[in-house]
Amino acid sequence: MSAWTVWLLAGLALAIAEALLPGAFLIWIGLAAAGTGLVTLAADLRFELQVILFAVLAAGSLAAGLRLRRQRSHLNTRHAGLAGRTATALAFRGREGRVRLGDSDWAARLPPDATEPAPGAVLRVVDVDGTVLIVRPET
Repeated sequence: MSAWTVWLLAGLALAIAEALLPGAFLIWIGLAAAGTGLVTLAADLRFELQVILFAVLAAGSLAAGLRLRRQRSHLNTRHAGLAGRTATALAFRGREGRVRLGDSDWAARLPPDATEPAPGAVLRVVDVDGTVLIVRPET
């Protein structure tokens, strides 16, 4: 069996293992193995160069995979569902108070430059600090 065939079969086996096992790691190594097989088929590389090429492709594909994974991390952050929504002021004393957002009451805080809202005033959620909403009066 030729070297390029072994690399392609290894890449295919890793892709199948990725489909059967949880996680998202083996697919990147499988792509590197398949890429090494294709380059070896085209250029008939020595074994040492094949290993170096595989290492370079594996590092590159893992870096690409991590970058893709990092870009999606903002989907389920604490800010995703609350920031930008409107709330109704219930009671404020200084910068601290309570607001109604949807069907729940929340602890809230105003930024230093905001004025104390009257009960019933419409506020915009601008940030979240733990379980405290940072709100600003609508203008």
